[in-house]
Amino acid sequence: MGSQQEKKPRALCIPAPLQGHINPMLKLAKILHSKGFDITFVNTEFNHQRLLRSQGVDALNGLPSFRFETIPDGLPPPKNKDATQDIPSLAKSTDETCLGPFKDVLAKVNNESCNPVSCIVSDMLMGFTLSAAEEFGIPEILLWTSSASSLICYSHYRSLLEKGLMPLKDPSFLANGYLDAVIDIPTMSGIRLKDLPPFIRKIYPGDEFMVQFLCSQVKRAKLASAIIFNTFDTLDNEVLDSLSTMYPPCYEIGPLHILEENIGDKSLASFKSNLWKEEHECLKWLDSQAPLSVNYVNFGSITVMTPQQLVEFCWGLAKSNCPFLWVIRPDLVIGDSAVLPQEFVNETRDRGMLVGWCPQEEVLNHPSIGGFLTHCGWNSTLESISSGVPMICWPFFADQQTNCWWSCNKWGVGMEINADVKSDEVAKMVIELMNGEKGNEMRKNAIELKNKAKEACAHPLGSSMINLERLIKLMQSFSE
Repeated sequence: MGSQQEKKPRALCIPAPLQGHINPMLKLAKILHSKGFDITFVNTEFNHQRLLRSQGVDALNGLPSFRFETIPDGLPPPKNKDATQDIPSLAKSTDETCLGPFKDVLAKVNNESCNPVSCIVSDMLMGFTLSAAEEFGIPEILLWTSSASSLICYSHYRSLLEKGLMPLKDPSFLANGYLDAVIDIPTMSGIRLKDLPPFIRKIYPGDEFMVQFLCSQVKRAKLASAIIFNTFDTLDNEVLDSLSTMYPPCYEIGPLHILEENIGDKSLASFKSNLWKEEHECLKWLDSQAPLSVNYVNFGSITVMTPQQLVEFCWGLAKSNCPFLWVIRPDLVIGDSAVLPQEFVNETRDRGMLVGWCPQEEVLNHPSIGGFLTHCGWNSTLESISSGVPMICWPFFADQQTNCWWSCNKWGVGMEINADVKSDEVAKMVIELMNGEKGNEMRKNAIELKNKAKEACAHPLGSSMINLERLIKLMQSFSE
């Protein structure tokens, strides 16, 4: 038994410390484990404690072949232990303070294990890990957890800055149509300035740092041995072809949640990644609803809104008269708790359900779900497409504007709602999504892409399965 263990390669996986990045990295780690890799999974101490609170104190005890380690994120403890941390502060802190602790974990794993780390699998936003990889002589592969198209946008930030198209210095630019200007980015004919990840506008606190941070990560990424994308060939083939000319070898092996379901090791089923406690009773409520009748509403783990925007969404959902399942995080509203108007609660009690968090993949696959009002994070977008569910898109930041543009203009599975949300528009769009001609057309397109996603993950000749086998061979070669 000992000699067999010595031959096993070990991958050390480290996600960026955000919900939308931990989810796909854990799925990838489980897939690698099913392919014969020992896994060391590294969370920040802050998120490790959140996972223990949401999943249970014994949830991350690990197995001999799948262990969890932690590093500090360098930030002072927040007042709210279950709120999403400030993104620019977190990015700056991890980039400046996490290299030393990460090297300590590498040394510890190598000293304690008969299977030393043969490959680092890092989130691309944790680019400091490449310095450790070089120092320890360990190959590194990066996981890009956002959309492939957003990486092309980030890759053109420098060019936009040099051409003077960005940054915006004055918020008034947002109102005068300037952002509707069409720009030239490969594979994205017709994309506008407003559809790019908005950090480049540099008009809000933290934006300027994020532009430089993202440009730095994009530059560092070219030092990696390979880059993994959570997408599939049919969805993003042109984008991936373009990226392959700019970066190390690219492997699209998504959707990861389908791949995990198909080949993942069931002994790891207890390892979950949700930082909030899931309320599974919503699935029983969905069982009582008619097929395709429920509009699912979830703005993800980071999006925040004003109290007025919350009220507009409330009354828009109420006016639509459609059943809804709405995930409302405690920190959804800026600087306040998410308090809904009592009149709204009373009026919609018989046709709506409100939860703090939910098992989203199960919800989107439920036969009663007919539409998804979403922030367009990549995990949500890909999971919606993979479930054949059309979307109303209200993007907030990062890659969400770009994902919205693709969903609405290229894939035909979404329609965008104005950033300045109004209840009448919400109601009109929900009705169209659930029962209208355009909604039915988007649903047809989504179901077609759902079938393509399943084909990509089918064993043995699906495109994502073939790419996974190529990736595994590359990673195995690192330990030879």
